[in-house]
Amino acid sequence: MPSISDSPPVHTGTLFVVATPLGNLEDMTFRAVRILKQASLIAAEDTRHSRKLLSHYGIATPVISCHEHNEMRTAEKLIPHLKLKKDIALITDAGTPCISDPGYRLVTAVLAQGVPVVPIPGCCAVVAGLSVAGLPTDRFLFAGFLPKKITHQEQAIQALADQSATLVFYESPRRIQTLLERLLAILGDREACLAREITKLHETFIRGPLSHVIACLGTNTPLKGECTLYVAGAKSPEPPSSRVLETLIQNRLAESHLSTADLAKEISHQYAVSKKQAYDTILRLKSSHSNPNQEGPP
Repeated sequence: MPSISDSPPVHTGTLFVVATPLGNLEDMTFRAVRILKQASLIAAEDTRHSRKLLSHYGIATPVISCHEHNEMRTAEKLIPHLKLKKDIALITDAGTPCISDPGYRLVTAVLAQGVPVVPIPGCCAVVAGLSVAGLPTDRFLFAGFLPKKITHQEQAIQALADQSATLVFYESPRRIQTLLERLLAILGDREACLAREITKLHETFIRGPLSHVIACLGTNTPLKGECTLYVAGAKSPEPPSSRVLETLIQNRLAESHLSTADLAKEISHQYAVSKKQAYDTILRLKSSHSNPNQEGPP
């Protein structure tokens, strides 16, 4: 079989990390189909699940199982295959491998052997939902699945409380109500968007404050399918007025022995003002303290 044109000119095969549709089979890319057809072997999270996709596109490439419980054993089998200059494609049940899905341990094991790993981009639930969530997209933090144990989950949420980026969580339909209630209790009633069954027949988006999302779930039939939850980040504090800033700095000057630069940096971080404004205000106050009669005669 001829080598795939996307493969780098090396002395081994290539591991292709191939994104597959979240649900709608039409979301498959032309390049992904070609790679899956030309690869010597496909490593799939669930071979039975992947058969539907492969059959739809007439892909007859042999398939091997690669899931979270056998990933390292599978890697040991695949590395010799790659060293024989045979290309392998990695897929999961839906979306991009390694993103809260199997694949990370295989990728790191292959990279450690000097074998190239090439992404074949496509669907990813995190990005697909974020694009329509109606929340800020300039910065987001993917938290994935939080710990199931109550205390550990609460600690994880608390650690994210001050993040200004939009927060993204994965959760099962059985536990989504509990997660929403804990987020509300710890973060307050922030704006949110709950996405489920993205690209599928029963695709649903519930947008609004966390309390509204919880209320909507309480009136609906039990959810099915993995949920992706987007929650607005923490709001930046309002910067203090010039007079308030002066008072704050005067108090700090009386009790702090930090240098002007270090104090300006600390004030800037704590009160959401620019370092320059804090620095200039400190210098002016220090100057007035050292020259209390500066307006009088010399």
